Amino acid sequence: MALLATLPDWLWRSLVIVVVLLVAIIVYRSMVIILRRMLARHDNGMTVLARLQRPGFWFVIGIALSLAQPALDLSARGVDAWNRAAGIAVPGLLGWMIVAILGAIADILKERADISVADNLRARRRRTRIDILRRIAVFVVVLATFCFMLMSIPSVRNIGVTLIASAGLAALAVGAAAQPALKNLIAGLQMAFTEPIRIDDVVIVDGEWGRIEEIRLTYVVVKIWDERRLVVPISKFLEESFQNWTRETSQILGSVFWHLDPATDVERLRAELVSLVEANERWDGRFCNLQVTDAKPEAIEVRALMTAKDASTAFDLRCDVREGLLRFIRAEMPEAIVRHRAYLEPASHR
Repeated sequence: MALLATLPDWLWRSLVIVVVLLVAIIVYRSMVIILRRMLARHDNGMTVLARLQRPGFWFVIGIALSLAQPALDLSARGVDAWNRAAGIAVPGLLGWMIVAILGAIADILKERADISVADNLRARRRRTRIDILRRIAVFVVVLATFCFMLMSIPSVRNIGVTLIASAGLAALAVGAAAQPALKNLIAGLQMAFTEPIRIDDVVIVDGEWGRIEEIRLTYVVVKIWDERRLVVPISKFLEESFQNWTRETSQILGSVFWHLDPATDVERLRAELVSLVEANERWDGRFCNLQVTDAKPEAIEVRALMTAKDASTAFDLRCDVREGLLRFIRAEMPEAIVRHRAYLEPASHR
């Protein structure tokens, strides 16, 4: 103790901080080990623990440092600086913890909404709503945390009080400048409840076919069939028309067209189509048919309809049927290939 009493103040304070940090780390590690053993059989508990580990570590460090402050024997100026630092750090750590908890809750709810099953409409609806509401909640928490951190600084707080007098003009200026962002933010909140689109919906936007990959607060990411990403403002899905192929169900009706010679035996072609479709594992067994939908002097238009469980499967099924029927026409019905006819009058003999 006599040796410690002879240490300089800065060295003594550094030693206290180091000891406090070591104790805090040991306590934190012990708590994590105990919680892992307690939650080993609960997937949800492990999900929460994984989300809270990093913010929890710094939260424990913050509590340890706040408890060590009286032992540092700081001057009045040092205590004031310490309190100001704590006024910034504590709201930040609390906000981080709340964001982590929101993320853990969202992960648990999304695990219960499995979109890998065949009939995943309800699961996609829940996931979409969870993602949008979580992002809105995170935005609110971050904004509130930032406000609390600023309010802990006296100079900033005084400036804020002074600026209240001109809040009307400031609000108009900020509103005009942030109109597109606020518009998309409100549209995102509206989309969470009206649900014009959901995660993994198949849509056609701006002439592009793709799936909804992400729904953010202000924009939507559409994964195009060729691996490109189309970034669309979220308000576009509320103000403009677009195609949603999976609004009520993922089942879809696909079509294939051929242009054939008018002499084609349509009944024989229809029988071959039924055989091709019934033998294809991509067909869902609901419907298939072949009809002549148009007739012109040079050719007839033949349309085949077939159903599949979703748009991707329907596309592959259409390709299989198109190739199979063309192969059949080439090998078994060459007379169905379009021919250009001409009538030659015999020359008159003088």
